[in-house]
Amino acid sequence: MRETTVWKEFLALIKVGIVNSNAITTFTGIWLALYFSGKGFLTNIDIVLFTMIGSSLVIAGSCAINNYYDRDIDHLMERTKDRPTVTGKMNPIHALWIGIFLLTIGITFMLMTTLTATLISLVGVVTYVFLYTMWSKRLYTINTVIGSVSGAVPPLIGWAAIDANLSVIAWVLFLIMFIWQPPHFLALAMRRTEEYRAANIPMLPVVHGFDITKRQIMVWIVCLLPLPFYLYELGIGFVILATLLNIGWIVMGIKNFKNKEQEMKWATKMFVYSINYLTILFVSMVLFTIV
Repeated sequence: MRETTVWKEFLALIKVGIVNSNAITTFTGIWLALYFSGKGFLTNIDIVLFTMIGSSLVIAGSCAINNYYDRDIDHLMERTKDRPTVTGKMNPIHALWIGIFLLTIGITFMLMTTLTATLISLVGVVTYVFLYTMWSKRLYTINTVIGSVSGAVPPLIGWAAIDANLSVIAWVLFLIMFIWQPPHFLALAMRRTEEYRAANIPMLPVVHGFDITKRQIMVWIVCLLPLPFYLYELGIGFVILATLLNIGWIVMGIKNFKNKEQEMKWATKMFVYSINYLTILFVSMVLFTIV
């Protein structure tokens, strides 16, 4: 029973949900790089494994350091109050060293791929740990945009591990991830506004209210519209699917947009849609290159 508890605490420390979701986008970057470069999956299985393991460890380590740093405010928020660095189930210094250890091993694995992939991984770490967690998160409403850089690099890492000469398609994957994150996290921030206010984190809905936040969400979603057309090499089927997903998100956002009494319900629907959107979009990129 104790081992199970320790394992659960470890998974909570590294934010395993974030690690898993980023693994999907990293793998998509790997798969598409193999597909467009004409390389075989099995013949490059070593690089695939090094990249998947390395990138996952880098992300896990960064999340552990984030938990260490934010332990003074995490107890003020419902969704973070049960983290082991808050409950006392894990010594904060131990959490920090676990994060550093995972980062070190992760970067070592990445060095077995390409220098470009390793450097992109380090950009993600610096952006998330220093520019987001330690600097902008507690000072500026633009923290969401700054943090989006780190969340957007996994598919770029995956691609660069196979082909260091990043193509337009690789950068489009990065842009999709970058633009997707603000509406995703702003919708979450609307649902958790009072918690962010209690923690004194200047999220957009805390500082400027729901009206501006909703407009920002819609603007970011509209910016996704042209991106599928840059991925036309994945086939007309993918372009149609991705476009329908974008239009569906916009239509959902327009519905009850001005209804003040439905704002929490609106934010919840937008948040849930964003999760399904990302999963369907990136899984379909793989599927459309198989069939």
